[in-house]
Amino acid sequence: MFEDSYTEFLMQAQYYNQEKKYSTFGELLTYVPGAEQLHFLVSPAVTGHLTPLNGKVPDILNAVGKHFLPFRNFKFEIINSNIRQKTQHQVAINFLSEPLTWYDTIGNQLLVALSDTPDEEGRIATELFTLQPFLNIHDIKLL
Repeated sequence: MFEDSYTEFLMQAQYYNQEKKYSTFGELLTYVPGAEQLHFLVSPAVTGHLTPLNGKVPDILNAVGKHFLPFRNFKFEIINSNIRQKTQHQVAINFLSEPLTWYDTIGNQLLVALSDTPDEEGRIATELFTLQPFLNIHDIKLL
């Protein structure tokens, strides 16, 4: 993913840096109108790397060590890059899941359900997972 996103960044950045005045992504954002489109323009380079994830957020495991959290979409973001120094290239992928139902917090773990629909015996399947760095709850609906 690193190599593919960097290669695509180099190709796409050429359009915004035709005079070769800038070397960093930050400079492009600051001085070149429209350069914020680079996030979108580079993102197709990483989509093929997401297929092996089978629609599951890769860094979130339940209490028994299994990937369980499906994502419905993702947002690719260039954090930093430099057309002259590959080592400065940094990207992030934010995965967006469907809404979950939160039932309880047990220590540093959340007890959630992927669906509110009970099975034929009236039970709702739950997942227990640990809160961790870079996990973000985007919004909450009060009931």
